[in-house]
Amino acid sequence: MILEDFDECINSTFDPYEVENVIPNFPKVGITCFSKKLMDKYIETFKGEPIAELSAANGRITVYKINYKGLDIALFMSRVGAPACTVGYEEIIAMGLEKLIMFGTCGVLDRNIEDLAIIIPTSAVRDEGTSYHYMKASDEVVVNKKYKKEFEEVLKKNQVSYVEGKTWTIDAPYRETRNKVLKRKEQGCVCVEMECSAMSAVAQFRNKDLFTFFYAADNLDSAKWDQRSLGNDDRLSEKEKIIYLALELALKMKEE
Repeated sequence: MILEDFDECINSTFDPYEVENVIPNFPKVGITCFSKKLMDKYIETFKGEPIAELSAANGRITVYKINYKGLDIALFMSRVGAPACTVGYEEIIAMGLEKLIMFGTCGVLDRNIEDLAIIIPTSAVRDEGTSYHYMKASDEVVVNKKYKKEFEEVLKKNQVSYVEGKTWTIDAPYRETRNKVLKRKEQGCVCVEMECSAMSAVAQFRNKDLFTFFYAADNLDSAKWDQRSLGNDDRLSEKEKIIYLALELALKMKEE
């Protein structure tokens, strides 16, 4: 099996530091999400200062610096999907980032999980290809080894309930078949998304800190797909509150 052919060599034919240079005084803590609307809200509210760019053939992503309660934070939007998301992460690490908070939507595999509920993944099923280039083959990768307690404190302080459980990371969203959904539920997965297992593998390979959480969107735990709040702006103000959960966690990560 080709995905079992893991190469432990740290260096590649070309590495991220050959693409991006270390940026002096680059923030050590960063936040990334996948929603342009939430990213625009961050930039507007905290007067984001452009400090770098992530470049690719399909466009550029600006990296901003914001200040929250005295802490400088790197802020950037991640591309959707494990390969593109991890490339951006690798290049941000090369710029100088040490700790990253990543959050975004997920589909739920348990209809009892409410729309927009916070989900903390404990492990991720590796149903994508990218992670196998960063660690040996296995069905799952443990995620959020650090900062779960700190994030739970943030949620408790803000009176936000949450769910913990496995996530299913897949790189083919239109192949989330009913049989696979049922199988992943049997494995203990409570949600599905496209980046967590790969990003966690990169963080462990590069010896960096990554904390990931989700907010629930569409429901796959029914005979027919239920879109719920996915792509719906009616509850945008509720989604914007999630920004502050990430910011408060960033403060705690800095204190370590």
